[in-house]
Formats: sequence, structure tokens, C-alpha cells
Amino acid sequence: MGPVELLHMSVFSQSFSPCGRFLAAGNNYGEIALFSLSAALSPDATKMSHKPVLTFTAHEGPVFSMLSTDTHLISAGNGEISAWSWTELSKKNAKAVWTKRPTYKSTLEIPEINAMIINPKENSLIVGGGDNNIHIMDLETGTFKLVLQGHTDYIHCLSFMERDDQIFSGGEDGAVRIWDSRAGRAVHCVEVFKYEECARPQFGKWISCLATDSDWMVCGGGPSLSLWHLRSMSATSVFPLAGCQRQAAFHQDLILAVGEGSCVSHCLLGGDVKAQIPCTSPSLNTLALNLNSTEHRVMSVAGSSNQIDVFTNISYRAFSLSF
Repeated sequence: MGPVELLHMSVFSQSFSPCGRFLAAGNNYGEIALFSLSAALSPDATKMSHKPVLTFTAHEGPVFSMLSTDTHLISAGNGEISAWSWTELSKKNAKAVWTKRPTYKSTLEIPEINAMIINPKENSLIVGGGDNNIHIMDLETGTFKLVLQGHTDYIHCLSFMERDDQIFSGGEDGAVRIWDSRAGRAVHCVEVFKYEECARPQFGKWISCLATDSDWMVCGGGPSLSLWHLRSMSATSVFPLAGCQRQAAFHQDLILAVGEGSCVSHCLLGGDVKAQIPCTSPSLNTLALNLNSTEHRVMSVAGSSNQIDVFTNISYRAFSLSF
């Protein structure tokens, strides 16, 4: 890859291996890079330990979304989803185990797949993106079994609440929809931009990030990042963050958020911003927590550069991996 491509690289998605020893990152050129966290975190780490052990082209367009199951890395780009065996990837073999496409109404347009989550109870993959619909695929059979329709513009983000079997989706239309995954229908719709304390008309109404935890939901994008109590469906905190947030996660007693600007924000549930930790990329797209592994317990953050910052605790940036 030449210097011009490197200069214009963005990392859109990341996922840790089920064993916690590897990090996969996907960029705007359709490539996935695999990093060895064990090598990068070792006391004997060299410059080479921060480079990929494997880089391969996974999709024609950007790798918008990635997640891991117990056995596979699943990646998505424009209209297609591919699965890669973690066992094979760790041996540096990058051959897709399967590639699937949801059934789209129009054959002309290939909608991007912006978000994927797993429903562990049903062993299904929930997919949202550019055709405004949520597609649910049975991972056992590889067939798409259900389409959830309701958003009037494309879907940016998804979350799954195992306790209530509910799917949460946020989109360009400014709505957060809550679906009963068994009945296959929407049970709630929150138009965040209509709440004065969250609205920022100058940025737009779209919802680009969404996370859930027991009775709580955090979401943001055009509207300010806000914390919602799900039982009363009310915004309890609005966070004073500049710019649009692209990813948020609950972690212990904090909400971690990244977006426009080069900092990871640590927000307290009460509404205060406790800290903003500077990162390498001028603008951030993705934040991931490696919680499966005690010895490789890290947070990784990436965005509009070829660098992926690795934090050994959520406040300390230890080093950067580079594509």
C-alpha cells in the first residue's frame, strides 16, 4: 500500500478473537488486519510486534462492521457478510468459510451493512444497514429467516438485550426502534431529536451510536449523547460532548464514547464528563473492549488513520498498532 492510501486510511471496525489473543481491524479499503496482542503486550515487544501478523482483502468496499462468535470472525461490507475461521486465521490462512447476502428488494443498489450483533439464545445474526431493514440470519443453517421493517432511512447501529429478547436499532431517520425479536415487530420508537434537551438541529437528527445495559440505553449522533431509562422511556442525562459520537459502550460505572475529535470520553452516568483521553487519530470511529481475557485485557480505539491505539487500562494509552 502506497503512502497516499496510508494517508487516507480509516479503520471502521474491530473485533477481538474469542481467546482474546488477537485483534482484527477492518479498513476503508476492504482489508482486515490481524494483530497478535500477546506479541504486542509482551515485555520483549519490538516495532514489528505492532504490525499485523496477517492482512487480507475481505470485501470490495469498506469493512463497515465486524464481530466474533466462539469460532468465527464475521465481517460485513457492501451488501455481503463473510465468515472466517479463527483457527485458520491464527495459522495465517484467510479463506472465507461462507459469504452471504441478505435478500434486497432492489438489485441495482448494494446497501452497506453498518451494524451486526448476535442473538446468542437463537444463534442468529442480526444485520442492519443501507436498505433501512433489519435482516435476521440463522447461523446454524445460513438462511435469512426474518426482515424487520420500520425505519425510513438507513440503519447505523444495533444492540441486543438478552433479558427481554429485544433488538434496538438506531438510524439516519432519527429514530431508535425497539423490537420484540420473537414476534418480529417494533414495540417502541423514540425520536431522540424531538426532545429539546438532546436536539442539535445544526448536526442533524441521525442516531449513529447505541448501547444498552440492563435498564439503560445510551444513544447519540446528531442529537447529544444521552442516557435513557428504559422503563420510563425518559432521558435522565445528556452529556456535554462536542461533535457527533460514533460509538458508545457501558463499562463498569462509566459510559465510554468516541466520535468527531481525537479523544475517548469517560462519562459518568449522572451526566458529567469525567475525563477525555487523547488518541492518535484526529477523528474516531470505533472503540472495542477485550474483556474475555485477563492477560490481554485492553481497550482499542481507531478512526481516521492507520493507527489503532491500545489502552492497558481505560485511562492509559500504552502503544499504537499500525495497519
